[in-house]
Amino acid sequence: MQSNTARLLKEAEQIFTENISPFWLSKMVDNEHGGFYGRITGEGEIIPDAPKGAVLNARILWTFAAAYRIFGKKSYLITARRAKDYLLKYFYDNTDGGIYWMLDYTGKPLETKKQIYALGFAIYGLSEYYRATSDNEALECAKAIFFDIEKYSFDKQGNGYLEAFTENWQPIADMRLSEKDENVEKTMNTHLHILESYTNLYRVWKNEQLKHQLQNLIELFLDKIINRDNYHLNLFFDMNWTDKSEIISYGHDIEASWLLYEAAQVLGDEKIQNRVKELVPHIIRASLEGFQPDNNMIYEKEKNSGDEDRDRHWWVQAETVVGLLNHYQYYNDISSLDKAIACFDYIKDNLLDKQNGEWFWSIRSDGTVNRRDDKAGIWKCPYHNSRMCFEIMERFGQE
Repeated sequence: MQSNTARLLKEAEQIFTENISPFWLSKMVDNEHGGFYGRITGEGEIIPDAPKGAVLNARILWTFAAAYRIFGKKSYLITARRAKDYLLKYFYDNTDGGIYWMLDYTGKPLETKKQIYALGFAIYGLSEYYRATSDNEALECAKAIFFDIEKYSFDKQGNGYLEAFTENWQPIADMRLSEKDENVEKTMNTHLHILESYTNLYRVWKNEQLKHQLQNLIELFLDKIINRDNYHLNLFFDMNWTDKSEIISYGHDIEASWLLYEAAQVLGDEKIQNRVKELVPHIIRASLEGFQPDNNMIYEKEKNSGDEDRDRHWWVQAETVVGLLNHYQYYNDISSLDKAIACFDYIKDNLLDKQNGEWFWSIRSDGTVNRRDDKAGIWKCPYHNSRMCFEIMERFGQE
């Protein structure tokens, strides 16, 4: 078993240092207008006047702050600092708080809505930068965004977090994170990424309000979001937590399995840890309904028709590896290790762009490479795939 994890460890480090990081360090830095380019197409063309998204900037910040913490390499620190400085100078709203959703390529606000998902990623990146550097400016900004989320987004009557607001925190008609989402008040996806951001913030800031809200988030997943009939995650909800979901997202299922486990560990409450520990194997089994004989995870399935989106998305494969490794590590499930290694090998053989760097968006259901969707952009960031590498390194680096 140790030889298998040793190979994973070596190859995960190689994937980050030789495939992922060189792409972002050499191709994405916008030396003319600051920060990073907003988009590189699936064919590798830089679009210098593409809008710059908050999620992309925050995920670059998280990735290279974590990389610096793990590797101690100066170029990673320089990139993380660039992302932090750009976030605070251009994305952060010094008047009303929070961060803007989108800037134009020169750094001027383009979409000023406050999407709570993006605020969560800002906390995630800033708190990781503090973990890596002890930079107080980053921590103070992360705290400020936390208080903004709690003041404006937390539903004190019905519990949970509302999706989006106008620039000055008024109700907004279109709350959707993207065009494929339902226009509802509460979503699993936003709660999942507030969960991970609050977990990371609590690592460095032992605040009682934060602790209470992190525990509450875990309990929301256990009591409201996880469907106890089938152990998939329900995705969309109204104000009263009525399920409005029409699809099953296998990638989110398996991502949630390990993020919930991590959150409970960081929180340190034994009762919560036991509740989470009991549920994780059920979530793993549910998610593996999407795991294929050729060792990858398909994207999603419609609940009513059973129709499947059989594309193998880059982020779903990365989260599948981590979720299965977490299940192996804490439940001694050898079959999960076998599947994780097989999925890791599928990534190496199919999703890595060995010529140009980074990962392709997906492998289509017919086995062809998807070059239509971005190599880098609003949603295609160095976050899921880098995190997979870091999780392997930190979980098995001490063996």
